[in-house]
Amino acid sequence: MTTVLRIAAFSDGNMGGNPAGIWIGDALPDAARMQVIAADVGFSETAFAAPEGEAWRVRYFSPAMEVPFCGHATIALGAALAHQHGDRRFQLHLNEAAISVSGRRDGNTIAAALQSPPTRSAPLDPSLRDQLLDLFGYAASDLDPGLPPAKIHAGADHAVLGLKSREALARMTYDFARGRALMEQAGLVTIALVNVESAQLFHVRNAFAAGGVVEDPATGAAAAAFAGYLRDLGWPHGGAIDIVQGEDMGARSLIRAEIGEARGSSIRVSGTARFMDA
Repeated sequence: MTTVLRIAAFSDGNMGGNPAGIWIGDALPDAARMQVIAADVGFSETAFAAPEGEAWRVRYFSPAMEVPFCGHATIALGAALAHQHGDRRFQLHLNEAAISVSGRRDGNTIAAALQSPPTRSAPLDPSLRDQLLDLFGYAASDLDPGLPPAKIHAGADHAVLGLKSREALARMTYDFARGRALMEQAGLVTIALVNVESAQLFHVRNAFAAGGVVEDPATGAAAAAFAGYLRDLGWPHGGAIDIVQGEDMGARSLIRAEIGEARGSSIRVSGTARFMDA
């Protein structure tokens, strides 16, 4: 029986981060079995990996559904693979994309970085924007005009709402069942609420009701999508941004996203990971 590793990705040193389950075996179980395992683990995502030629076949399951790409579980997987196979880059074959993750051991933590799927963004439909504002109890006046509402993508679809104040971000709350229904209807994996501290530093909260989780303490896929969105906006990112997430949950997480110049190109997302069972 394969053991599920429990690894917190995008940790703040030996604290915080977003826990992920990591299952590594000779061949992937069937989808129904993976869904049962992910629900039993109970984390926002569990990654399943098996060798496929010189690469690894990877699938991601939340407690409620399969998702096409998960950043924090990929970082956790990179840490697990580096722990088992040494410091290097690993090629990953996802359902809809081929990406890579690298891992490098560093004391009690492992530094890991992934290259995301291609990115894209588009303005959010006004009716969906209004539904999201109502869901979270925000007014249009709470929105930051410098970050217009958008649908963003880097392997999965997310919505982003920029908020003027850190206080507005801190009071994020919503009805879970209603949020899940709305996200499923709109095809959104998460909803990212963002507050700008500086041109290169952002505070973020991510609602993940579609996956059966109220809030994600670190969301690498949404971070990659957000970085691509900033590039599309012409934001003065200087080549990289830092994201602080999970702070209001008591699970402070740190995400770095490096942004190339080519529109739509992959984003390098990095952070540290810690083994929770150690």
